[in-house]
Amino acid sequence: MKDTLAAALMQIGGGSAFALMVPVLAGFIAFSIADRPGLTPGLIGGMLAVSGGSGFIGGIIAGFLAGYVAKAISTKLKLPQSMEALKPILIIPLVSSLIVGLAMIYLIGKPVAGILAWLTHWLQTMGTANAVLLGAILGAMMCTDMGGPVNKAAYAFGVGLLSTQTYAPMAAIMAAGMVPPLAMGIATLVARNKFDKGQREGGKAALVLGLCFISEGAIPFAARDPMRVLPCCIVGGAVTGAISMGGRRETDGAARRAVCSADPGGDYAGAGLPAGDCCRNAGGGPCLRPC
Repeated sequence: MKDTLAAALMQIGGGSAFALMVPVLAGFIAFSIADRPGLTPGLIGGMLAVSGGSGFIGGIIAGFLAGYVAKAISTKLKLPQSMEALKPILIIPLVSSLIVGLAMIYLIGKPVAGILAWLTHWLQTMGTANAVLLGAILGAMMCTDMGGPVNKAAYAFGVGLLSTQTYAPMAAIMAAGMVPPLAMGIATLVARNKFDKGQREGGKAALVLGLCFISEGAIPFAARDPMRVLPCCIVGGAVTGAISMGGRRETDGAARRAVCSADPGGDYAGAGLPAGDCCRNAGGGPCLRPC
């Protein structure tokens, strides 16, 4: 498998691009707060989050910490006019990187890594009933506001667990996140007489967006009739998440990945895998299969 195109694409995407995800996320969180002086400490904090085991959650914390530390230094530190030019390109990145780095190593990294380890152990040892309940909760959250804060909180929870090789919650999250746009799109095809021409056209777009795991495709329908659309989507998402977790489905990609069986004795059961996409079974074997 090492010399195949799928393996090469996985090395590019999963091995390199995904390795940069947390540092780049932290860097640009800091950049959004403190502009260019925050980028370097954010990237360093994100790298320390990855190496220290605090993963996605640690990267978010590092990004905010780096941004606000760099911003505070920028506003509070007064230098002679002759040295002002050095402040944004040397002094602020250097000092804030030192502060953020020490904080990540001695204050933040280990507690967050410990919480993730506990959560991973709990998820891996939970019974089927608890797994189904968790899947239902995550699925309902994904469909509550379709791209809003509740949706993003559920998604962040799933992404945070990817660094601990816990893939089942992300599968439930992705499956449930597709429910609202797919449901609205199918509804416009099955019950065409209940929708006007504009809604039927919007349903076609919702179908495509749903297949791409973009929950926002259902927003026009929810905005038009929230009292009927939202409860149906939430119930559908909860059922989908529960089925996914109960069936031990897993996916190791943060977005737009195929979902496969977690059965360690089963064949590579993912359907419709794009070239280079990787799903894993519980036995740890990579499932690389080009279309």
